[in-house]
Amino acid sequence: MARMPTTPEDHVETANPSALNAYDMIAEGYTAENETSLLNAYYERPAMLELAGDVTGRRILDAGCGSGPLFAALRDRGAVVTGIDASAGMLEQARRRLGADAELRVADLAGPLPFPDEAFDDVTASLVLHYLEDWGPTLAELRRVLKPGGRLLVSVDHPFSVVLFQHMAGEKPNYFETRSRTEEWTMGGQTAQLKFWSRPLHAMTDAFAAAGFRVSVISEPPFAPEARELFSEELREIEPTRTRFLCFLFFVLEAGQASRSDSPRSN
Repeated sequence: MARMPTTPEDHVETANPSALNAYDMIAEGYTAENETSLLNAYYERPAMLELAGDVTGRRILDAGCGSGPLFAALRDRGAVVTGIDASAGMLEQARRRLGADAELRVADLAGPLPFPDEAFDDVTASLVLHYLEDWGPTLAELRRVLKPGGRLLVSVDHPFSVVLFQHMAGEKPNYFETRSRTEEWTMGGQTAQLKFWSRPLHAMTDAFAAAGFRVSVISEPPFAPEARELFSEELREIEPTRTRFLCFLFFVLEAGQASRSDSPRSN
């Protein structure tokens, strides 16, 4: 397993201390927004926890952990959690939430992961893969650090919702292409330019299969029941009998047996 932190200064290991991630600029504002927002607190995060099920005693890598809300929820349910993120600023927020003993380190999912083979029972990748143009190397690394039969839980922008919103904005995207878009987010008085990559559903499942994963669940889950009252204005156009909207897409993937030749980044 990864080295546990031993001193207060060692809780966040920095791969490149001079690197500035876009999320560093909005880390505090994003953390506050994520705590109570409809999409994060009452839709995406409950859905991920529901898919994870009983995690008591399971070793989980929270890949792209951000400020640590999912990490905290999994840990509260008995999991042994390690968190990585490309943003040192977000990990500072996570350290404040999770405390001195949380294992957190800066790591870019586009590069090698600092863990040995088969180190984890599960990996969660919550709203993070859509920042990557090429999923191949990342999925290969995630399979490498998972034990055979381990699970990768993924949430991403729903490809249909991305196309829908782009059409509503007057654009004419080609759903079947892998294409980028840039969004400007202002949170906590700070503004950052964030780049996302959209791809069709078949490209996602092809990438999972190529990396040695088997799709066991594809989910378009309901929002939390209490969201209807808490966000009555945002949900007013959704009929009272409906509990779903088009936003994110969720997968539970099972890791096959990785061969040494398939994992050149092994430590």
